[in-house]
Amino acid sequence: MQLIQIIGRLFVLTILVASGLLVNRAFSKVEAPNYDFTLQKLEPFTPGKEASTIPNTLGKADTVEDNGDTKILRYSISHVRYKFPVYVQIKKGIILDFFAKLPTYFLHDTFHQSLINKYGKQSKYHRQENDALYVWNDIENIKIIYSGSCTVTCFPNYVSFIQKTNKKGDYVPLVQKFSNNFLGKKTK
Repeated sequence: MQLIQIIGRLFVLTILVASGLLVNRAFSKVEAPNYDFTLQKLEPFTPGKEASTIPNTLGKADTVEDNGDTKILRYSISHVRYKFPVYVQIKKGIILDFFAKLPTYFLHDTFHQSLINKYGKQSKYHRQENDALYVWNDIENIKIIYSGSCTVTCFPNYVSFIQKTNKKGDYVPLVQKFSNNFLGKKTK
């Protein structure tokens, strides 16, 4: 009978020690996957810069559309072990705008806060159901559009930087082109 009690106590002690080791590991620092993502990774695509300044380290771009002096190129940005596309519209060697489809494993709150930290509070905000759109109207002659969604967690959809021009209809921003294509409309 004493042997059974000793074995029982050893068993309980083993379980307590093992669970204690597991619980202590739960107190370790946990960071979201995009805490180390910085907006600097998107800076090479800033509108107004020359396309030739995009670093070769980003790899060769795929041509999505080529209309003579206006081109749309797709780059792949690597973060952790994932890649996400960045579409860049270039006219006569100058970047007009870019559209980055952000990974859904990013946290919306973290990415949105990084935009606020760098550019200040957004000019416009629109929410429809689970989607939100944030617009910064004039940051150094650039319009910034950011979209995020929420389901179980909140995540970013895309961010787009658009160069403001003096002439209306000079070019169609990528965010508008992609929206029109999604809706089945023809873009001029």
